[in-house]
Amino acid sequence: MDWQQQLKYRYATATMLEKLIAINVVMLILMYLSRTIGFLMQINTDFFVEWLVFPKEIGEFIIKPWTIITYAFMHSGFFHILFNMIILYFSGQIFLTFFSPKRLLNYYILGAISGALIYMLSYNLFPAFSSVGESYLIGASASVMAVLVGIATQVPNYSVRLILIGNVKLWWIAVFFVGLDVAQIPLGNAGGHLAHIGGALIGYTYTQQLTKGNDIGRFVTTSFDYLSDLMSSKSKPKMKTVYKNKAKKAKSNAKKKSSTSTVNRTEKQKRVDEILDKISKSGYDSLTKEEKDFLFDAGKDI
Repeated sequence: MDWQQQLKYRYATATMLEKLIAINVVMLILMYLSRTIGFLMQINTDFFVEWLVFPKEIGEFIIKPWTIITYAFMHSGFFHILFNMIILYFSGQIFLTFFSPKRLLNYYILGAISGALIYMLSYNLFPAFSSVGESYLIGASASVMAVLVGIATQVPNYSVRLILIGNVKLWWIAVFFVGLDVAQIPLGNAGGHLAHIGGALIGYTYTQQLTKGNDIGRFVTTSFDYLSDLMSSKSKPKMKTVYKNKAKKAKSNAKKKSSTSTVNRTEKQKRVDEILDKISKSGYDSLTKEEKDFLFDAGKDI
């Protein structure tokens, strides 16, 4: 197996959290690489970043609509990405205990979109930004805040052990970061902090809507699944064989399985709700090993 096959294998077997972190790291490497090439060749390579970061001007955004997502995979430097990826990793690990990997992608992308829109609206509405020239949004912070606040809303009393501090409830951590962003708006990087708040708002809203049975981020995975199927269909020959009798039998079996699946899903959700109530009252550590295992397995199907 050569290195290309190894990379493909590692990416295919990686978790959604690992893939998101890997994409962020690769984009930072490409940014540094483009700058190095530009310096050596004495040419301008800033277009690589300029065509991926999110602008405050509506007209420029219309020309580059993809930037509402791509900016969330770009960073200005090493410490910028390090801080974001550390928070994403630890909040993402907890997130995947209660939600599916695809839902993690939903929160990440919705956080990016919400953060970008709040950023653009703020720069075009508030008088404080009237004299600001060109400005661009870069970084995964809004997406990270969506994941952190989203899971903190789901399990607010989940206990997290922090070095030198001890056990801290997850909602305390979320409130701390949101409050920090609000306090820092007048001190600098106002647009960035407003974008973080936008990500936090969508994280809270998404989880609240899920409790009501509304998946406002379903379009994200649907879009990615469509693109994935479209790409795979182009690389595979189209072959279609129809057996009428077998098709009817399969359709009948599918209906029976669907009915059974609906009952099982309802029973599983009831059990999940009971466990989440227990966490809310007594904390995650109060769960038995069987309850933790059940919640972990159920989270893969949520």
